[in-house]
Amino acid sequence: MRMRWWLFVGVPLCVAALVLGLLWPRPQAPSVFPAAPAVLGVEPLTCLNAALDAYGDSGHGWSGGDSTWTTALPDDRELFAFSDSFLSPVDGTGRPGHAPFVHNSFVVRAADGAMSTVVGGVPGAPESLLSPGTPAWYWLGAATYLGDALQVPLGKWHPTGTGPFDWAFAGSSVARFAPDDLTRPTMITPLRDTRGIQWGQWVASEHDFTYLYGVEGVGRRKALHVARVVGHDLRAPLEFFDGEKWRRADDSGVGTSRPVATDVSGELSVHQLRPGLYLLVTTESGPGLSDRIVGRFSSSPTGPFGPARLLYTTPETGIRGSYRDPDVYTYNAHAHPEFSTPRVVVISYNVNSVDTAVGGDVYRDVSIYRPRFISVTFDGPPAGEPARPACR
Repeated sequence: MRMRWWLFVGVPLCVAALVLGLLWPRPQAPSVFPAAPAVLGVEPLTCLNAALDAYGDSGHGWSGGDSTWTTALPDDRELFAFSDSFLSPVDGTGRPGHAPFVHNSFVVRAADGAMSTVVGGVPGAPESLLSPGTPAWYWLGAATYLGDALQVPLGKWHPTGTGPFDWAFAGSSVARFAPDDLTRPTMITPLRDTRGIQWGQWVASEHDFTYLYGVEGVGRRKALHVARVVGHDLRAPLEFFDGEKWRRADDSGVGTSRPVATDVSGELSVHQLRPGLYLLVTTESGPGLSDRIVGRFSSSPTGPFGPARLLYTTPETGIRGSYRDPDVYTYNAHAHPEFSTPRVVVISYNVNSVDTAVGGDVYRDVSIYRPRFISVTFDGPPAGEPARPACR
């Protein structure tokens, strides 16, 4: 009799408690994202912008380009690695129609600040420093000095038409240079992954591993992947992060990574801002041309990365920008850790125009096709000096 009474009364009470539990507000689970530091200020890095402008105007080599990767070299040298590049001459504020154009180049800054250009070909007939053979070309990934060698990821591309965006991706490789001879690679090694991921759009070394970041997609909805090697040699076998664990390629050599972030740009950066805090810098992805450089924060180099936080609005973009030109756009922002501290991060972005015909925007005004550097100051404890000074 007692058991029957408990069943008669207790079961409805349990059901009522379950219903109330579903309806009653529950405490929210803690966020998986770390707290994002506030941006205290942003300003152009005038000294570095002026130094590159002066060198570009000098008539001694590089006069404009994009990608704008940097890495510290031995003997207090600094490497600026560019993809598509114009070379001298410069005619006043513009460049003549016969100005040489190559798909990649190096600019080396010596300890005293003097700059020099490294390209292929011969004097009077320059060529791209690295080339897979026409009609294809290489655009450079995040050039990084690791393991006593300069290692440069390469993306191979080929034309699909005559328009400014008519090209298709054809695979990733890595070029290796001896630090005392940057005129020719000692080796170019393909990175085996056939899924159309541009590996090497960022490279970061930490502890016993070097992380290789890849971008999937060529439209406005790109995704970020992560691989790594043990040690510092990017030619070593890759391990791929699948969102939970690291895995080798499958039996056919295809990578096993899955996206760790979406809505990223074709070039970006992920670096440790402070212990336990990583910063992803990217140009905001989406419809149309974006003038927003954003940061996303994580407690791990593999994410997950939190919501986008506005770092800077580029002043050059579009009809309302500083050029008053609807064809001008900005793109592919990323950080430069060797110039940065845990509070002040140096970021570059590229400026370009869809009007690339001879006599068009990039010929009319040399400043359109040159990078811009900015410094972003975050709140937080005082920090020391950067590993390398940005200005000399």
